Amino acid sequence: MPPLLFAYGTFMRGYVLHRLLARDATFLGEGRVRGRLVDLGRWPGLIEGDARARGELYRLDDPELLAVLDREEVGYNFERRRTIVTLASGRRERAWVYRYRGPQHRAVVIPDGDYRRARPSRSRAPLGRKQWR
Repeated sequence: MPPLLFAYGTFMRGYVLHRLLARDATFLGEGRVRGRLVDLGRWPGLIEGDARARGELYRLDDPELLAVLDREEVGYNFERRRTIVTLASGRRERAWVYRYRGPQHRAVVIPDGDYRRARPSRSRAPLGRKQWR
């Protein structure tokens, strides 16, 4: 079964790093995960907490894509971990997510956990190769 990824920031549609997902991932829907979302300036980070963060769930159709994403994220105070995503339909899926583990002294909490609302995208990126319904 192909791995799933929960994107809550710049990997989402309309943001700069979505280009990495656009060709070889399928958008499955919007959802939420447990954790607090913080604004780190140029990007967000997901940290431990009792809040919920909003984002998008993707199926990674290319087996090499996870390694590509790791090169972009892991090592910059982020680590990839498993989490449970609750989709808008109520269905739950187990997916990878990048959690922030770096310094938080400049981090600003995004109260509603919605990066798209806190930092609206300036572009309209395509939905990706295909959309699941």
